Amino acid sequence: MAKAMASNEEILMCPICLDLLKTPATIPCGHSYCMDCITECWNQLDQKGVYSCPKCRETFCPRPALKKTTIVAELVEKVSKATIKDDPAGIEDVECDICIGKKSKAVRSCLDCLLSYCKTHLKAHNDLHPGRKHSIVDATAKLHERKCSRHGKVSEIFCRTDQSLICYLCTMDEHRGHDTVTAVAEWTEKQKQLGHSKLTFQQRIQRTEKDSSAQTAVDESENMFDEMIRSINRRRSEAIKEIRTEEKAEVSRAEGLVKKLEQEIAELKRREAELEKLSHTEDYIHILKVITTTFSSATCGTVRQGRSKV
Repeated sequence: MAKAMASNEEILMCPICLDLLKTPATIPCGHSYCMDCITECWNQLDQKGVYSCPKCRETFCPRPALKKTTIVAELVEKVSKATIKDDPAGIEDVECDICIGKKSKAVRSCLDCLLSYCKTHLKAHNDLHPGRKHSIVDATAKLHERKCSRHGKVSEIFCRTDQSLICYLCTMDEHRGHDTVTAVAEWTEKQKQLGHSKLTFQQRIQRTEKDSSAQTAVDESENMFDEMIRSINRRRSEAIKEIRTEEKAEVSRAEGLVKKLEQEIAELKRREAELEKLSHTEDYIHILKVITTTFSSATCGTVRQGRSKV
């Protein structure tokens, strides 16, 4: 039953808006569209005087009159009320943006259309854009991050002046005259910087691990104070007590230094892991946001601080 409903939904989907037909109208070639979708499409062809089917390209002249197809409308209503559930496991992480009624689980997201698709609607999306290479990634709930909050357009430009992602409309007003590049170009540059930062972290980890060998620090302290104790064996008890007090303080300082170095190693390894994860992520827009807000200043500060300590 579920498979039949999914099949019906695909048949009753408007080829223009990729949604279930709204006020369906069937044109002379037999294909059905939303009344508003086909009307808007044909309005753009008024100057030519020849009208065509967006799907099969059959032409009509004069412009065919459009009427609501009652039987198709009734089928759409039944499908809309039916429960569509592709994933028996229950809760989906990302829902299909095209499904009507009960949302199916999205399997992929389009970074150009800013929509997530289930298996059925992903096929329809690919059929609708033959030859056009859209950026398709695993289903993600972060598509809103790609939209400009001011204009609602795709944020495909990076403003280096303000270190922010913007859309093309932003370059015409508040970012006019700023140093801007495509988001892809900025990501390519950031990848190079991430590579250099990763290498710096690795070198820093190696130096810190060498300097922070706890056993070496303890052995050196014990040898030093054993020699001191042997040289003052014959001193008075007060002198021995004073030396032991000094020994305790030095050991405490050494242990504090070891602990501090171990914490630094852990932090550097955590950042190295984050950089490694980012270097394999497909969604470069999300990565640029993370790098811009988190890694840029933190990386520089850590490297400068690490060099000064070394």
